[in-house]
Amino acid sequence: MTTTMYARVESPLGELLLVGEVVADGPDAAGVAGVRLRSLSMPGQKGGAVVQDGWRHAPEAFAEVARQLAAYFAGRSTRFDVPLAEGAGTEFQRRVWAALESIPYGSTVSYGDVAARVGASGAGVRAVGTAIGRNPLLVVRPCHRVIGADGALRGYAGGLERKKLLLGIEGGAG
Repeated sequence: MTTTMYARVESPLGELLLVGEVVADGPDAAGVAGVRLRSLSMPGQKGGAVVQDGWRHAPEAFAEVARQLAAYFAGRSTRFDVPLAEGAGTEFQRRVWAALESIPYGSTVSYGDVAARVGASGAGVRAVGTAIGRNPLLVVRPCHRVIGADGALRGYAGGLERKKLLLGIEGGAG
């Protein structure tokens, strides 16, 4: 049985909504105990999470995530090491999201580059863009590092101004 918990964290992007799950029977199959992050949403985000009845407000469960986010926004950290919930998305979306996680801090790649990494060339670039747009873990899973082939900022569920801000924090294009 899983319990869904949430917390709100202030950030330069506005108030972030963190949603996670806890396995009530102890550690999961990988031996991970505690909360596993399922979603990180921003105010006004397209497709962002909304607190549901039955979710438990538990800021203490997200203390480590909040600490890592603060370090990232302050420019003191270049990566996240938080347990993530499994099972979200389709198999194709999970492949695209894994490709996002391999984009180095401060770097950008094009949608076509991501498509090539997951074996979806040509018309597959549009499907890759859709999968990136459905990333439930903004900031932590760095979809903001994907830009147009011409170097222009394109699409971001949190808005292009936030994408620009994140790339600025990382010293990348923006």
